[in-house]
Amino acid sequence: MAGQALIFSAPSGSGKTTIVKYLLENNPDLGFSISASTRDRRGRTEVDGKDYHFLTPEEFKEKIDANEFIEWEEVYAGNFYGTLKSEIERIWAEGKNVIFDVDVKGGINLKKYFGEKALSVFVKVPSIEILAQRLNSRGTETEESLSRRLFKAKFEMSFQDKFDVVLLNEDLSKSVAEAQRLYDGFKVIL
Repeated sequence: MAGQALIFSAPSGSGKTTIVKYLLENNPDLGFSISASTRDRRGRTEVDGKDYHFLTPEEFKEKIDANEFIEWEEVYAGNFYGTLKSEIERIWAEGKNVIFDVDVKGGINLKKYFGEKALSVFVKVPSIEILAQRLNSRGTETEESLSRRLFKAKFEMSFQDKFDVVLLNEDLSKSVAEAQRLYDGFKVIL
């Protein structure tokens, strides 16, 4: 049944993006909500309109003023992220359910917005040490950005009880199977 929302949130490096990609590849009834962001692209691999809608801070603020976001926030100093209403409209017009890969505050806000039409999933890592290893293995973090992300992750983990389900991502193959089971069960409920 199109018109549902599946929300995945977690601290950066928890594996939520990998889980979301798996679900998208295996469920043609899901459409990915592309977030808007003012942050710089990572290397040359990120594509505007595919990975994010990359906006200048001025463009982002204009969209805030025009009430074009379902939710938005300043995740890191000077870096804004948000969910455009037009993304949800696009996906639902295709007859699909929408899947989100968002930070923790965004996930909480989306759940409030969609209510019972949404299943919110918090992807949890086994420990902060494992999260640090995962972030380091990306090769995209400076010592300062890693420290900032780990500090934020500790804070974000305190909000896991605000989500419908907590999914411990210790073993990726088990985590994607559990995510699929959760989605299959949610589709049946509504």
